[in-house]
Amino acid sequence: MQLTVSPGTPDFLGATPLGDDRVNFAVFSRQAKSIDLCLFTDREDAIRETYRLRLPERTGDVWHIEVTGVPPGTPYGYRVNGAWNPKQGRLFNPDKLLLDPYARRIDRVSAFHPSFLSLRADGLRDKVDSAPWASRGLVPRPDTYDWEEDSLLRRPMRDTVIMEMHVKGFTRLHPDLPAETRGTYAGLGHKSVTDYLRGLGITAVQLLPVHHHLDDGFLLERGLVNYWGYNTLGFFAPEKRYAAGEDPVTEFRDMVKALHRAGLEVILDVVYNHTCEAGVDGPTVFFRGFDNLAYYHTVHGHPGNYHDDTGCGNSVRVPQPFTTRLLMDSLRYWVEEMHVDGFRFDLAAQLGRDPKSFDRTCGFFRALQQDPVLGRVKLIAEPWDIGRGGYQLGNFPSNWAELNGKFRDCIRSFWRGDPGVAGKFASRIAGSEEMFAHNGRRPSASVNLVTSHDGFTLRDLVSYNEKHNLANGEKNRDGEAHNISSNHGVEGETVDPEIVAIRLRQARNFLATVICANGTPFLMAGDEAWRSQQGNNNGYCQDNELSWLDWSTGTEAEGMRCFVRKLLAFRRDHPVFRRDRFYSGRTLNGSGLSDVSWLRPDGGTHGVNDWESGKAGAFAMLIHRDLADAEGTNSGFLVFFFNARAEPVTFHFPSGVPCRWERVIDTAEPDGDGARAEAEDPMPVESRSLQVWRESVAAP
Repeated sequence: MQLTVSPGTPDFLGATPLGDDRVNFAVFSRQAKSIDLCLFTDREDAIRETYRLRLPERTGDVWHIEVTGVPPGTPYGYRVNGAWNPKQGRLFNPDKLLLDPYARRIDRVSAFHPSFLSLRADGLRDKVDSAPWASRGLVPRPDTYDWEEDSLLRRPMRDTVIMEMHVKGFTRLHPDLPAETRGTYAGLGHKSVTDYLRGLGITAVQLLPVHHHLDDGFLLERGLVNYWGYNTLGFFAPEKRYAAGEDPVTEFRDMVKALHRAGLEVILDVVYNHTCEAGVDGPTVFFRGFDNLAYYHTVHGHPGNYHDDTGCGNSVRVPQPFTTRLLMDSLRYWVEEMHVDGFRFDLAAQLGRDPKSFDRTCGFFRALQQDPVLGRVKLIAEPWDIGRGGYQLGNFPSNWAELNGKFRDCIRSFWRGDPGVAGKFASRIAGSEEMFAHNGRRPSASVNLVTSHDGFTLRDLVSYNEKHNLANGEKNRDGEAHNISSNHGVEGETVDPEIVAIRLRQARNFLATVICANGTPFLMAGDEAWRSQQGNNNGYCQDNELSWLDWSTGTEAEGMRCFVRKLLAFRRDHPVFRRDRFYSGRTLNGSGLSDVSWLRPDGGTHGVNDWESGKAGAFAMLIHRDLADAEGTNSGFLVFFFNARAEPVTFHFPSGVPCRWERVIDTAEPDGDGARAEAEDPMPVESRSLQVWRESVAAP
């Protein structure tokens, strides 16, 4: 192969094809002394670079070269020369082959190897060449993908219903898919899958990380892998292990296109807060080797140590301009080139750190807000990290939504029967106005959840008091200990009909609360199929049947699916649940009734002292018939009866509401809707259950 070299340009970071086998390579490093581009063109000896080319030009902090004679698909990496002084945070080691931070495709599934370690136990530089095991970028080909007029769906947040899922786990056991596509991007885009999601009433899938990631060494030693993928190695490259074929970029795009055709948006769970390089004694595979001090937060006065606000060994130094640029370029790439509709940011509080304190006006958030591309997509924060002042729920910019952890915890406490939480429960289902209204946000900014990948499944939430994580190999020390769960008498599985009945009822309570609350509903895939992880609340390393969705159709699973379908249809048919405004408390149209009224079981108005009751909650919520929704229509009166007590409670319909009623939801009798009642009829509500009634026929 004959190569010719010229200076190239700093304008395009990464490997950029220019046509005629001309490729521009450009990387950032402020502290490097020199950088070598390594090209692997010898197919007989693919573990050693065929060419090592010194980058001839540096413009500012960008090093660059143009090479002619490099065909698409050529593996490449970098070796960076510079000072070695671990105490000063300078960790340059040319014996470690580094992945281009802008690589669009990566040549292999990435797993830790001891040769990746750059710092020996004695503090000296490790000189073992990592090239035979390191992940390498692949020179991209000119982009000719046909999107067939596909575009972002841009569904309003108020109309969004999110289901979180793992690309592999959701379809790995799907019986209707061709075997070779199960657990892949192609499988998730299959018509049988999209029909299922659309049939449930889901409008958006939120995918656990699909950025290329590295399997941790400690997991590989236990025979496990990093299944969830929160260990990013490539911020631009789709994970190769989820591709059925050899082209994950095209397959990912085909999946997005198929989901869009079915009316389903695609939201990516992205991990920009830390990388797979862990602490200073972790692997040197990309950021650390290019410029450790520029890419990571280090301790002031002790640059050899990291600030770790993520619990993963390092925290990305987002305020550094080229790091901000990388994150913005990555996000724009996934929107413009891969057509994703939004992002959920893992440990998003870290993205606003300096690193000691959180600032919602920081440069990264401002850059997102003003960006003409990214300012129009869905941005969802996991609004915390483990650093000082790390819980920032409600404190993100006005164009963000946030996972509402207080909603999750309060709803779990209420339905468990904890006393004194009914007032907070009412605030949560009304949209958590006190958290989100202060900077002009709407109820949909509250992403309402009870379960997610990180914690118990819905079935386990009502079946276990304690976590059971021994399979993870960490002696049950990992995972959250404060689960606010209840096993209802037996730890784990049981055939006791009374316990099974209350567990199913509680699960329906959780689902109905999430779906009917003001805000954006968030469901975890598999909860609608009554999936269990046998009490494991931290399945991050379980790439097996424990984590994969079981598609068998047992009676309980099918019953739960039917209930979810009914709830989501109810939400869709009643725009009052998709309002753009919080309840005001003002009376409407001279009726003497406010837009939302909180009532005692006897039908009277709920007083302050009633909220502070030492008992488990039992109250009603009335939504006014004239409450205008986003379309200016109304749905008739709606009344909710909530009973979190261990005994049945008799409710009365609100006085002063002269109408007949029709029951539409009963978590104690999921198939018992359609019953009718007069305004004066008492209504028994089973223990730990809720009912929803709507106005049927107005009284003369």
